[in-house]
Amino acid sequence: MPRRKEPAIPADLLDQLLAGSDAASALQQGGLLDSLKKALAERALNAEMDYHLGDASQVGNSRNGYGRKTVVTETGKIEIEVPRDRR
Repeated sequence: MPRRKEPAIPADLLDQLLAGSDAASALQQGGLLDSLKKALAERALNAEMDYHLGDASQVGNSRNGYGRKTVVTETGKIEIEVPRDRR
């Protein structure tokens, strides 16, 4: 019998992410996949802002809230919050 390949993401974590809904709904517009895309994009943008504000030439610059952007993905549009700085 062939051995099963180890999943890249543990099954327990996937069960938590799906929270009782079926896997097919995760791929629909507004489903889990879109939520993950939004969360990853916003985390990357915040990390980029942290890096930008950590630069020595940015003394006196600081965060200044968020703006909204609509991003078109393969599964449809998602709204993300983009961090702003004062300069």
